Amino acid sequence: MASITPITAEDRRRLWHPRGTLCAVCRQPTRGFGWFDPHRSKRPRPSVWFCSMPCQSFWTRLARERFAMVDLTEEERAAITATMKRVALLMDEIGWATPLADLTEAQVRALIEEAVEGFREAMSDIARAQTPEVPF
Repeated sequence: MASITPITAEDRRRLWHPRGTLCAVCRQPTRGFGWFDPHRSKRPRPSVWFCSMPCQSFWTRLARERFAMVDLTEEERAAITATMKRVALLMDEIGWATPLADLTEAQVRALIEEAVEGFREAMSDIARAQTPEVPF
């Protein structure tokens, strides 16, 4: 008879943690904070993952207000405005008169990275500002 080795806590954690998933708010790698729909009984349940408790709290508050988010929220609009300022600084370096078709691959990549990073940071800052500190 073959012996069965017991599953360790580390094995359970490896099976449970969503490796490679990005935070639903700021798009950073997740760190184990998650949410699933407790009302759905069928598997798999819809779930989202977060990098921190402020991002999780922020998303939960927005989900309570309006679960099916179609339009941009005021927070997302503010994050886009903050991102536009960062992208504009980079465009100043590149030159506003340069047609998009004439940009090098490195310049396009820099614009995309600046836009994504700016939006991520702005959403993270907004979530942190709107979520009270955890006392522990």
